[in-house]
Amino acid sequence: MRLVLVRHGETEHNRGQLTLGRADVPLNARGRRQADAVAASFAAAPVAIYTSPLGRAADTAGRIGAATGVAVTVEPALIEMDVGEMEHLTGAQLRERYPDFLRAWLSPACAGARMPGGETLAEVQDRAWAAVARMRAAHPDGAVVAVSHNFVILAIVCRALGLPLAHFRRLRQSLAAKTTIEVREGACTLLQLNDAAHLAAAGLADDLPGREARA
Repeated sequence: MRLVLVRHGETEHNRGQLTLGRADVPLNARGRRQADAVAASFAAAPVAIYTSPLGRAADTAGRIGAATGVAVTVEPALIEMDVGEMEHLTGAQLRERYPDFLRAWLSPACAGARMPGGETLAEVQDRAWAAVARMRAAHPDGAVVAVSHNFVILAIVCRALGLPLAHFRRLRQSLAAKTTIEVREGACTLLQLNDAAHLAAAGLADDLPGREARA
């Protein structure tokens, strides 16, 4: 299976650098244009399209489905990390309210650091990789698109490459970008990471500070 991981387009929370987990924040106008650009980048139709249930991902996936003629299936395990009490907060607010958590989150043991009232990154990876396994079982051949979120995609890439989860900060998945992995029995190959050529061509490249994967 060739797995094409697509991050949703921009939201106002992304634009404002606010923490965003499971709050159902929609795409903004730029995000909708980004979603149209990523949809137009598929020269051939995938065999299946899966999406997180959150609207910003489902909207992005729906535009890919409309462009390729492929039905979209909601996969609950592709939902973004549950950030609990940290939803909607600025970086300054996080540092003020949750210094102990941030110390753990920024440490090599970040995989087990539980978001206050939410998930750990290890839990996100386990559920997301189980979804990848289900996709591969259903579609062993051909391209499968999965539209999801920052932490989910980075956790999947780490598992595919055999990287410790703490290395997720060394990776980047921009808004409306594509990462492609060949998923085989017992082995995975990274074919493309954070492809945003379609956005650059449309003048819609992610212009936000690259802090999301590290914060």
